[in-house]
Amino acid sequence: MSESWQSNLLQIIRKTEKEIKEGGGAKRIEKEHKKGKMTARERIEFLLDEDSPFDEIGLWAAYEMYEKEGGCPSAGVVTGIGSVGGRRCMIVANDATVKAGAWFPMTAKKNLRAQEIAIENHLPLIYLVDSAGVYLPMQDEIFPDKEHFGRIFRNNAVISAKGIPQIAAIMGSCVAGGAYLPIMSDEALIVDGTGSVFLAGSYLVKAAIGEEVDNETLGGASTHTEISGVTDYKMKDDTECLQTIRRLVKNLGPSPKANFTRHESIAPEIDGEKMVEEFPKDRNRPYDVMNIIQGLADAETFVEFKKGYGQTLVTGYARIDGWSVGIVANQRKIVKSKQGEMQIGGVIYSDSADKGARFIMNCNQKKIPIIFLQDVTGFMIGKRSEHGGIIKDGAKMVNAVANSTVPKITIIMGNSYGAGNYAMCGKAYDPRFIYAWPTAQIAVMGGTQAAKVLTQIKVSSLEKKNKKISHEEREEILERIKSRYDRQTDVRYAAARLWIDGIITPEETRMKISRAIEDANQNPTIEEFKTGVLQV
Repeated sequence: MSESWQSNLLQIIRKTEKEIKEGGGAKRIEKEHKKGKMTARERIEFLLDEDSPFDEIGLWAAYEMYEKEGGCPSAGVVTGIGSVGGRRCMIVANDATVKAGAWFPMTAKKNLRAQEIAIENHLPLIYLVDSAGVYLPMQDEIFPDKEHFGRIFRNNAVISAKGIPQIAAIMGSCVAGGAYLPIMSDEALIVDGTGSVFLAGSYLVKAAIGEEVDNETLGGASTHTEISGVTDYKMKDDTECLQTIRRLVKNLGPSPKANFTRHESIAPEIDGEKMVEEFPKDRNRPYDVMNIIQGLADAETFVEFKKGYGQTLVTGYARIDGWSVGIVANQRKIVKSKQGEMQIGGVIYSDSADKGARFIMNCNQKKIPIIFLQDVTGFMIGKRSEHGGIIKDGAKMVNAVANSTVPKITIIMGNSYGAGNYAMCGKAYDPRFIYAWPTAQIAVMGGTQAAKVLTQIKVSSLEKKNKKISHEEREEILERIKSRYDRQTDVRYAAARLWIDGIITPEETRMKISRAIEDANQNPTIEEFKTGVLQV
């Protein structure tokens, strides 16, 4: 990011990310080391192949969400994809420095997202277990529902049935319902002296049935590798455990691929910094999205589809780091249709929705992954658009996105508002991966517009109670509402709630997309594309 405002924004993001990665802090890290244990991030670093990038998923999870409970950095679990023994794997590692690895509501959501990515892309799963179990004061928000704690063990079974390898290492506590996760994996390792797994610990056993027994005898490494047979490998320490996992992964059988087309990689026409030189700080200002495409695509590979039609949406075929892709991007500059209509950039009109739907169908026909580059304020409104059938045209595009079966990868560059988020493959539409730039804003509508609407409603409510509102009071209400709304549209707010998988820079985007397609290529199955009834 070359502009000073972009650099400042990135510095703030990176500073906070560094703090998040410290987990529970230096004292808690030292405490783990004194036990002879590595931290979650140290374990992952040791496990990965040398020089392998780690594509972390959900670093910002739970950011500023559990402040009354003392915070829960990264939701107390580190998840991401990296190469282990030459094989791309999803790694899930509990962070024992954060509330002893206890499960908060966002911990469950993050684990489920990791499993979802592994299922969609047929990535082997490696669990590094070190958790005290459910955070009891919030058990009602984590235990019983469909997308809560129990869904993880259901997924264990489903993943196994799909033939996706799962390897679990018990490297610390593993208690109660959480005990099922490693044991429902294909193979389970346990570290002697620090690893333990049981349905109930010694205190609960004594309270419930009066039996006195220590935790090591109850569920330690010797018990479960030599008496119960619950675990498969007894490891002397973290190092041996992680080395053994690497050997197990290296011995996995062949992995069939989707065989998406890949040619020799060619550098883009412009570099990452130059492609965002004209990217505006004011989210209402226009810019040409072709600069972004030229900075992501291999040089001279972009072939634009329906160039003169539906110009507020740019569609076309290209290669990114050699991979053949389809690109659907919001054009942010003001354009003029052949009928003489001036069209606002970032808005989806009937003709652009029609073009987008057709192009998405083409990509499915050709088995080409689709990259969505979002900077969208929504669909066009007003009498002319309504009479022209904007709802049915928009519905057609949403239908095509929803039913698309080829891998979809979404990059939110700027605005992501309302139904535009849906049509451009927001989180609800199952992108294999969804990333956002620091400049992204996600909401049902823009902050200024929303604040004005909410202020009008608030003022009307007060006036109905015969309360007179001065101009100054009205402005104070507006500013208070806008401040709250702006905080909710911030990319960090979205990342905290896992509406996106991560915050990335424009310069990182090309290689993130490339590795995302590499991961998607691990799943050989592409379902038949069907749209059902289309509004035409």
